[in-house]
Amino acid sequence: MARATREQGRDLTIQEMARRSGFSEPTLRYYEKIGLLGEVARDESSGHRRYTPAAVERIEALSCLRSSGMAVSGMRRYLELLAQGDAAAVEQRELFASQAQKLAADIEQLQLRLAYLRRKADLWDARVRGDLVAEQEAVEDVVRVMDKFMLKD
Repeated sequence: MARATREQGRDLTIQEMARRSGFSEPTLRYYEKIGLLGEVARDESSGHRRYTPAAVERIEALSCLRSSGMAVSGMRRYLELLAQGDAAAVEQRELFASQAQKLAADIEQLQLRLAYLRRKADLWDARVRGDLVAEQEAVEDVVRVMDKFMLKD
């Protein structure tokens, strides 16, 4: 909290912005190059990038979008719609609803992978214990999870 308060209201260096956003310095440079960040201010004496509070806010929003799995194209669309204000509310809703559906599908896939790994661990645990009944149950569980994988493809 102290750091966030200390950094508010002043321009950040690229290193500070990278730490704060979770983006690497090359990613920040790339996002600037492709126009996601707009014009990034430069220090007059050194030419080094200086991220203004407005740029920091924009990058933090992009960081949240990226963390949700949104691709650069989606982030670009978000910024385009944001510039349109409330007139683009329907499109913004659709963008976020679509991303939420994609994330839900990703989570479902991860849950399936987790179930597979847990069933395999159960199988090997049963073998370690020499419990043939538990091993057979684990094998059946693994097969059921694998069948779900096959249905996803």
